Amino acid sequence: MAGQMRSIYVPPFRIDIDRRPGAARIVPDARLARAIARGLATANAPSPASVALTLTDDAALTELNAAHMGADGPTDVLSFPILSPEAFLPQSRAAAFPLPPGARQPLGDIVVSVERAIEQAETGRGGQTGEIRWSAADELLLLVTHGTLHLCGWDHVEPQEEAAMRALERRLLEARP
Repeated sequence: MAGQMRSIYVPPFRIDIDRRPGAARIVPDARLARAIARGLATANAPSPASVALTLTDDAALTELNAAHMGADGPTDVLSFPILSPEAFLPQSRAAAFPLPPGARQPLGDIVVSVERAIEQAETGRGGQTGEIRWSAADELLLLVTHGTLHLCGWDHVEPQEEAAMRALERRLLEARP
């Protein structure tokens, strides 16, 4: 079901936000867009570019989690990158396929369960460790930042990768707008 759509420009990025019915408005769209743009810039994303952010509920994430990850139940955030991780390396810019003038490179989609963000924050299962009690707004900003880094090729499968990704998330969250 389509929700309330809005495009926010944080040059050189466009963030297309789809707030589905029932997704609580706990962080202003402009703040979410700035968090995504900050993550993209820090991760050396190609520009100009665009990202789609869908704010929805546990039911939607349960369906996506089953279809794309083969997992049962809801999750808090899923990312669907378009480019390979190598596209975020500075030397790959010259080899990138040129876009028409004025076009933006789509980088992918981030889907967040606002319902899950609120629940994790309220029960103290938020943050990077699942042991932080903070506001639902802080949890949502973390999830959006986390999803952005996944679009840019960051991962946390190996302990070294996880440590680096978590450190970058902390740095980005400390630099809040």
